[in-house]
Amino acid sequence: MKLIIASSNKGKIKEYSQLLSPFGFEAVSQKDEGIELSPEENGCTFEENAAIKARAIFDCVSGCAVLADDSGLVCDALGGEPGIYSARYGGLDSDKARTALLLEKMAYVPDGDRTARFVCVIHMILPDGREITARGECGGKIGYEPTGENGFGYDPVFMYGEKSFAQLSAEEKNAVSHRGRALEKLMEILKGMDL
Repeated sequence: MKLIIASSNKGKIKEYSQLLSPFGFEAVSQKDEGIELSPEENGCTFEENAAIKARAIFDCVSGCAVLADDSGLVCDALGGEPGIYSARYGGLDSDKARTALLLEKMAYVPDGDRTARFVCVIHMILPDGREITARGECGGKIGYEPTGENGFGYDPVFMYGEKSFAQLSAEEKNAVSHRGRALEKLMEILKGMDL
């Protein structure tokens, strides 16, 4: 079944393709479908923003499932920053710049207080209009400098055990990531539905 991913983030599309293919979904990006739409994410929660994106894309297609997510990094020492603003933190337009800002703000935070978590909320709309929401989280802490070559976004500074997310292979990351966990919950919900 074709599933349009409401995103143009290549890293995110790649992860979803890897995670969804075993379940029989053919994941394609909205760009692949010729949809040039970027709805304003003006919700106050990850759940609200994921639903806004999914519904906007769903209104452009017929007879096709749509999936959108809203995800981000939540740092306890920063009162939840960058949170829902992770992709536009500080008004900066590159992963490297946003990560540098985060490290600057965390510079004097002691090791024991550097706890953080990645959050992902998936909002899926089935071809018949039914809507499903699933949330996943992965806890860790913020490192002191970027390490690793894999992943994207804040992965190089998010420490999961002794390694950053950017040091994990795609398989290792997918097994524990916020997106992987949200997707597992989504699949459990789908198994119980009459599709």
